[in-house]
Amino acid sequence: MPPTAAELREEFLLDPTVTFLNHGAFGACPRPVFDRYQARQLELEREPVDFIARKLPELLAEARASLGDYLGVPGDDVAFVQNATTGVNIAARSLDLRAGDEILTTDLEYGACDLTWDRICAETGARVVRAGIPLPLEHEDDVVDAIFARRTERTRVVFLSHLTSATALRFPAETVVARARAEGLVTIVDGAHAVAQLPLDLGALGADFYAGACNKWLCAPKGSGFLYAAPDRQERVGGAVVSWGNAEPSTFVSRTTRQGTRDEAAYLAVPAAIEFQRERDWDAVRERCRALAAEARAELSELLGTEPIAAPEVVAQMASVRLPDGVDGEALSQRLFDEFRVELPAMRPEKDLLRISVAGYTSREDVERLLDALPRARGV
Repeated sequence: MPPTAAELREEFLLDPTVTFLNHGAFGACPRPVFDRYQARQLELEREPVDFIARKLPELLAEARASLGDYLGVPGDDVAFVQNATTGVNIAARSLDLRAGDEILTTDLEYGACDLTWDRICAETGARVVRAGIPLPLEHEDDVVDAIFARRTERTRVVFLSHLTSATALRFPAETVVARARAEGLVTIVDGAHAVAQLPLDLGALGADFYAGACNKWLCAPKGSGFLYAAPDRQERVGGAVVSWGNAEPSTFVSRTTRQGTRDEAAYLAVPAAIEFQRERDWDAVRERCRALAAEARAELSELLGTEPIAAPEVVAQMASVRLPDGVDGEALSQRLFDEFRVELPAMRPEKDLLRISVAGYTSREDVERLLDALPRARGV
């Protein structure tokens, strides 16, 4: 039997006075994983030279092997990075973009990655083409149609989220990647929210690059992310900075890993996070969370009097709901926290959405506390 939400809550370090419904922002780390993380930090500080110079390379290789097995790819095709946005940046900068080339993406991508592409286009003369995704999103095929309706002879790259951040929608990455590759396009997937929220087999997916976060739904420590690069793409991939990993003979792993002195304990705790979830029947936990997220979404939409932004089948453990016109989402989110100790974010630049995250420790009682607090925070 999988653990209950209450049993899992006891394993996390979260403040018991807060109804924490924003796991999707930065994640939360359970005690056994956090203990493993701190043990590595202590080992580092007790003998820094021995740990960094002698032990760390093998420890990182073991951690990459564990993560690669979890993702369905060889460990040497995966590099640890601080977060998914760093992975997207590294992948994007490995491309030989020229003036007039087009990066095809959507209008529902993560803002930091939008800024990444804007900067790269300013430097190279390429341009971003953002396909408008129709909301409410009724079917995954609508995403595919919207993206490839904007494809031209100048398109070189397709970039999309596997699970969007603000709108919390599951995009059909498998279909998009297969079609893009068939048309000779480079594919980069932002999987920040997909890791542990969706079952992943990156080998079967076939994307050229896949950037993910381990600190979110996998529940590893903050500062643990990864970049997968297909073998035929690795030669051009560099690290975030040029450092000792660039000394020949260099590899994808060396260039992205040997980045100078830094605390890499978060990376070394990723196998513990994988083990934590495996031991607790996380597939069953995930299904319970999805069911609760679907209930919460329907109840929030009814309470707010707004229409859902998507069909149920394109929503996983996060769900975003529209706010009524004229409601200041940012102020409402702050009132929920200040007055009711409910942590729930307002999303998108316009702050016109509320997003609820249902993690393994989220209970029906947590949702009911939100439903009770929301009208009072709005003053209705």
